[in-house]
Amino acid sequence: MSQPNIAELEKVASQVRRDILRMVHAVNSGHPGASLGCTEFFTALYFHILNKKQPFDMDGKDEDLFFLSNGHISPVWYSVLARSGYFDVSELATFRKLNSRLQGHPATEEGLPGIRVASGSLGQGLSFACGAAQAKKLNGDDNLVYVLMGDGELQEGQVWEAAMYAPHHRIDNLIANVDFNGQQIDGPTDKVMNLSDLKAKWQAFGWEVIESNGNDMKEIIAALTLAKSLTGKGKPVMNLMRTDMGYGVDFMVGTHKWHGVAPNDEQLADALSQLEETLGDY
Repeated sequence: MSQPNIAELEKVASQVRRDILRMVHAVNSGHPGASLGCTEFFTALYFHILNKKQPFDMDGKDEDLFFLSNGHISPVWYSVLARSGYFDVSELATFRKLNSRLQGHPATEEGLPGIRVASGSLGQGLSFACGAAQAKKLNGDDNLVYVLMGDGELQEGQVWEAAMYAPHHRIDNLIANVDFNGQQIDGPTDKVMNLSDLKAKWQAFGWEVIESNGNDMKEIIAALTLAKSLTGKGKPVMNLMRTDMGYGVDFMVGTHKWHGVAPNDEQLADALSQLEETLGDY
């Protein structure tokens, strides 16, 4: 793998953040908080880490796969998919509109390239990823499967069924990631339902666990590269990724209040003034 150009990736991330804000503002609907917090992760994944092929097909053979479990952060995924060539960037202007392929939660019925399962019903993504990773093993496909979950999502019981399943079946071509921002729709996770020591929990379930700063481009690339090096050794890999909800916009950062609230005109202008337009707004 070639060495990443961190400065160029950070420029992509700045544009992705602009896309996120403009998309949710245009329809006064959507989830900007964690989308902004996960921008470095998605940019690193799609512009450097994933082994992907074009044109897109649902089969997914001979390439890495990614599943978004916390599907409400679709704005960041749609932006990165468009900016990395899965569909035209101009389609971002249809976000959450009637008959759009870019629904509030990712869906498959309209055939949007890059989306393989509908998501947003929290707790299901790790199970999807386990099945896909097992299928790759059965098919002799050496590529990897990635999944992203939210930390509040870990309050769902199905996550822990899958957490037991993967080590038991030695699904060691799987890299799971948690957006560990400490926030969910109703408030801080430690107030809603304390997650306690997540590293110890995942280790106890039999996972190889790494920790990273998800808002530092260089560090998240290093973490995902390390995660790849740990695959094939008999254990699934978990990346606990510390992020700040709303990262990149000073009045949004670090609070659950922007979980699912769109900025108004004045707030949008303020936010965009903090983010460089690097690839051209759609």
